[in-house]
Amino acid sequence: MNSDLGMELAGRVTRAIQAATGLVLTHEEALVRPSARAGVDYQCDGAMSLGKKLGKAPREIAAQLVEQLDSDDLIGEATVAGPGFVNLVLGTEALQDKANALLDDPRFGVTEAKPRRIAIDYGSPNVAKEMHVGHLRSAIIGDALARMLRFAGHEVLPHNHLGDWGTPFGMLIEHLPEVTGDIADLNAFYREARARFDADPEFADRARKRVVLLQSGDEPTLRRWQQLVDESLKHFDEVYELLGVRLTREDVYGESFYNPYLDGVVEALEGISEISDGAVCVFPEGFTNREGDRLPLIVRKRDGGYGYAATDFATFRYWTGERGATDLLYVVGTPQAQHFAMLFAVCRQAGWLTGEHHAEHLGFGSVLGEDGKMMKTRAGKSIRLVELLTEAVDRAAAIVAERSTLPEAEQAAVARAIGIGAAKYADLSSDRERDYTFSYDRMLAMEGNTNVYLQYANARGRSILAKSDEDGGPILLTEPQERELVLTLLRFPSAFATALESYAPHKLCTYLYDLATAFSQFYTHCNVLKEENAEVRKSRLSLARLSSDALVLGLSLLGIETPQRL
Repeated sequence: MNSDLGMELAGRVTRAIQAATGLVLTHEEALVRPSARAGVDYQCDGAMSLGKKLGKAPREIAAQLVEQLDSDDLIGEATVAGPGFVNLVLGTEALQDKANALLDDPRFGVTEAKPRRIAIDYGSPNVAKEMHVGHLRSAIIGDALARMLRFAGHEVLPHNHLGDWGTPFGMLIEHLPEVTGDIADLNAFYREARARFDADPEFADRARKRVVLLQSGDEPTLRRWQQLVDESLKHFDEVYELLGVRLTREDVYGESFYNPYLDGVVEALEGISEISDGAVCVFPEGFTNREGDRLPLIVRKRDGGYGYAATDFATFRYWTGERGATDLLYVVGTPQAQHFAMLFAVCRQAGWLTGEHHAEHLGFGSVLGEDGKMMKTRAGKSIRLVELLTEAVDRAAAIVAERSTLPEAEQAAVARAIGIGAAKYADLSSDRERDYTFSYDRMLAMEGNTNVYLQYANARGRSILAKSDEDGGPILLTEPQERELVLTLLRFPSAFATALESYAPHKLCTYLYDLATAFSQFYTHCNVLKEENAEVRKSRLSLARLSSDALVLGLSLLGIETPQRL
């Protein structure tokens, strides 16, 4: 998918190893990686792993590799170090040429992939409940992956799988006439309906009958249900707009959407399903409980209602069958891992998940408070997501007001970009599969791997360009910091590829932090505007622009804004 410096070097190393030993290695087996040693650009460890296989000392193999290495036009120096490492120093002219090629490449070396049609499930809040902190990760991670997949050249079909159907809606619909005007507080409305259901047997009986009316398509009941959905969508839209998440009304595919498909699911599974205690179930092979009993997925319950597995089967069939998706990605919390493993197993058994398709559950950990426990209010309730984000913006506004000389109106926009960006970056820079601790102080810190540090690095670059009255010129490498910055810029394609291949936005964040650090070192040690040599000055202006453009592109792929002034 990408052409970058590391892959080019790996290709040369594999050809050299083949010429020297006759062995054919993959690029990954060549073990070429950026070096952390001063004065060395890349390091190759491939010879170390070949010693036992070839019955030779790794250092001998490394020497043969260096002898066969095609290096004249790219590698300035290749030397054997230690027990068999190969150190690579790239030629200055070759680095300059590659850096100059970036000046006219808005994609920074990332080539488009052969497009696939990818359906991605993310967001998924519940109707008649406000979004809470538990919904943060699905929305942020899903949106970032959708952006990255589109940038890679794929067609992305996002779908927000709303919880908008099922038994609880009986009590909600039955309680709705008690509310006058808009439902100002969705959570309070839900609690009131639940309290009535638990305390009033007559109300509970009416609520159960209302479920039957809803599922049978009763028009007055459906109108009330739609009122609940519309009110909830207004709230979801406000949160997504504040977050900068690109989920729209057109992306809403609630559980209700798949209701007409559920009978077809039962029919399609007849060959592999069985009746268990009156319910239609499928028992995927290899899934048992602690006692060794088979675990079921309940398709249709004994009372004729459908389990949520039936909706998931219908979802799978709809996106692969009617929408032609080649890939299905589910950005859903890690606790659902077994459910999705069982779901995919049944889909394979039913012949719906074939070699033409790819399905994957992209699980994620929980958001913890600074006490290391699930993030809750002092009363033990889930924190409303809008409150969490508003506080992030308010804290950012205080920082901006203290440090910035921007007009007040512009400060508000910057505070929002910093606050929301900080909340998103704190999430995305953490390993998706692990829990992480939410800390306002940490995520708004000026130093370290934070959004604020990256945004300030970009603003410094834009400030340099704004103060100059001349354009940049061809890139010349005269100082170590310039060289390190160029080497980092040239790693953009591999960083993007690595992040996307494993659906791991945190790997792209790590790269962007490395880039911001390399730019800060360049900014500190290399004078730009006051450099007397005109060619060097213009070269450094070009480096400032490239650095800013790469940061803006990388952060945009994560769904984070980059103000030009802070």
